[in-house]
Formats: sequence, C-alpha cells, structure tokens
Amino acid sequence: MATRRRYIDIPDHARRDFIKWTIGLGAALGLRPWKVFEIQESLVGPAVAATASCASVNRFIGIVGGNGGHAWNTLLWPHPGQATIAGASFYATGQTKPQAMAAGDHALDLSPDAPQLAGKKMTGIIAGTNNTHTTIGANSATTVATGVSMFAAAAALQTASPTLVPSIAISQMPYGSAVGAPAVATVANAAGMVDLFNSASSLAGGALSNPADAALFEAYYKANLSLHAVAGRPTRISGNRTGKVAANLLGKNLASQLKPSADDLARYGVTGTTPAKLSSIANALITAFKSFSLNLTSHVMFPAFLDDPHGAFGDMPTLIATVKAYSKILDAFMADCMSVDDPMCAGRKIGDNLVIALNGDTTKDALAPAGWGDGTMNNHNVLYVMGGGFVKGGWFGGINAAKALETWDPATGANVATGGMTSAALAAPASAAVLYAVAKGDMRRVQDFYRGGAIDGIINASNQ
Repeated sequence: MATRRRYIDIPDHARRDFIKWTIGLGAALGLRPWKVFEIQESLVGPAVAATASCASVNRFIGIVGGNGGHAWNTLLWPHPGQATIAGASFYATGQTKPQAMAAGDHALDLSPDAPQLAGKKMTGIIAGTNNTHTTIGANSATTVATGVSMFAAAAALQTASPTLVPSIAISQMPYGSAVGAPAVATVANAAGMVDLFNSASSLAGGALSNPADAALFEAYYKANLSLHAVAGRPTRISGNRTGKVAANLLGKNLASQLKPSADDLARYGVTGTTPAKLSSIANALITAFKSFSLNLTSHVMFPAFLDDPHGAFGDMPTLIATVKAYSKILDAFMADCMSVDDPMCAGRKIGDNLVIALNGDTTKDALAPAGWGDGTMNNHNVLYVMGGGFVKGGWFGGINAAKALETWDPATGANVATGGMTSAALAAPASAAVLYAVAKGDMRRVQDFYRGGAIDGIINASNQ
C-alpha cells in the first residue's frame, strides 16, 4: 500500500509569511517562480502552493500629479470638448483618434501622442474636487468613504497576495488609511526603493530567527534547503541561521536586479538632457516593474511632474516634447510588463494583472490655455484608471463640446448633463471602481470599504 505523503502543517495565520519568505528567497536565488511553487507544494501541500501560484488581486501603480502636474494627463486623454473646441487647452485640436470600444464603454479621444498601453483601455472619470497646489492633499478623487483612502484600501486588498514590502510610496503621498492596510514604506526616490528591499530582507529573515511555532520554523528551514539545492548552492545550513542567510542572499542580489540600467533608461527615452520631472517617472516605473517581476511588492505610488505648468502653452515645442516623452515612458513600462510572465499567475503577463490610477491636485482649465489657470469647471477633478478590463473604458462625465461639465450615474454609467451627483460626491464610486479592478472583480471585498450605491454602470462583471 502506498504511504500517503506527510506535509508540514502550517497554521493558517502563518501561511502568508511562509509564501512571502519562500518567494523572496527564490527570487534572490534566481529561480523560476514555478520551481518555487513546486517546492512549496512538496513541503506544505497543494493548497498552500495553489494560493501562491495565482494571486487573487491585481498589482497597483498610483501616479499622483501634484502642484498642477495632473494637468499633463489631459494632454494624453483630453476631455471630449477639450479635444475638439478650437482654442481649448490642447495642442492637437482635431487630430485625436478614438479609443477602441466594447459593449458598455464610453467614447474617449486619444491625443496623437497618447501611449498605446499594450492595448489596455483608459478610463477618465469625473471625481473629486480641485486641490490646487498640493501633493499630499491631492486625494479628493481617491476617497472611498469617510476616513478611507483608495490607496490604503487597495493595499489592504492586496494582502491576500503576500509580498516582502506590501506597499511603497516615493516621497510623501496621500496613502491615507483603511482597515487592514499595511504600513506604507516611504522612500525619497526610486533609488530608495532599491535600498528599501535590501533592508527589508532582514525583516523577512527575522521571522525565521524567532519562529512563532515549530511547524513554521520547520517549513522555512526545509524550504530553504530545497531552494538552495535546486539552485546548486550549499544546503547544509544551521537551522538557527536560516533567516540570516536568507536575508544576506536577498541583500546581496537584489540591488543589481532592481536598479535601472543604461539599457533600461535608453528604452524609456531617458538621456542626460531629460528633465528631472520626466526621468524621475521613468526611474520609478523601471524599479516598480523589476520589483513586480520578483514579486517583492504589489503596490507602488509616486509623485509626477510637480511643475505647475502655467506657461506650457507659451512654449509649444517644449510642451509637445514633454507629452511625447511622457507617453514613451508609459509605453515602455507597459511593454516591460507585457514581456514577462507574472510570477504569481500562470499563463498571464505582469501587465495583464496590473491597475494604474492617475490623480492629482488639479487638471487646470481645459478650455483656456493662456496661463493655463488652476481653476476647473464647477471645481471638478479627474481620476484616470487603466482598469485591466474590470472598469469600462472611456469618459464618465467630462467637459463636452458645448463647454459644459457632465457628471455620470454610477448605477447606469450614463453621463448626466444636469441634476446628477456632484464631482465631489462621485469620488467614492470612482474609487470603488478602482478597488474593484484591484480585487479582480470581487465586489464583496470592495464592500469592506465602500458602502455607497451600485457602481454597475462603470464596472465589467468579468475581465474582458
């Protein structure tokens, strides 16, 4: 009679730590993710390995345009009226092209230089209020409920898929709070993200140096030996030093893997003359992609531009060059994300499991380019999202060809000319739609944070 294999019994509360640690160590050893999952299964059984092999949540990038910097996004994805009205705050009137549409999508005009985003759709959503000249305070469009931030809630959802550093913010970002959200790790710049992982590795080892229970320690130890054996490295490591060795390996290897290379920067269009407001975006996205590919984090947010571009339309060559460079950076990032298998989901690329949200303090005056004033019609704001197929594409609300601001109905998705919800009130359903995308269409999980009305009009019931 065949003997049934005995798996190590890890308590439920410790499984996420085990998954996180083994994936992190596997990355340090240069192992393919599926080899890590095989070893997990051999030690703790198929249930835990299955949990690790395909994440139930999407990764997240938050780009926060402060000090007027959010206005640059409208030159990629202009309001309907902004794109067509002569003399509006746009550089290519009449030269836009429509974004592809599917059932339920709204129309959205793409500027001639808009990024292709590997075919992923963009959604523009009227939401929040004007928060001119702020960065940390640029959160009016990202408030899910009173005292609940979309960013923190997204990170709380992502704890279902463990990573070494759950959420990262470059500079002081409007991360906010939400029940169950992990503490955000704040760094000064993209280079700080690399240093962060080097120091965080010791925290991963700490869990092994002082194991909470014997079963968890046994699993860590045996996984460590198995992973080293597969990688052709020494396997005779004392149990009480397993965590320290793992931390040393992580710290030794990750810096070179995460730092943007010269080839990376060239691919993103960054040269010695690229303005810092653009190169900083590129460096952040390059490091974020590399961190995603090693499953070291699932949530990165950073500031963009911070340049208060009142005089942008007074220097059209520079404006156009900025738009083109920004678009190239976004496309290079998406190309990277679509070039690598997602280490946490078989058969899909990183870019297939990614949500990008862009918000900021103000989109500026969409119809008056002279001096590009900070005011917005009816004090509105805009939340852009690449929702991975879980959010309908196109403009929900927006400034129309009649120079009037439309809002939208969350339940039906219909644009509303008069008498609808205000832009401020639409922040909660708009943010809930982003959370729905992060949760891969699990509305029950979104409702842990959002208690408003139906948002059926802006979400897709399944990934398209």
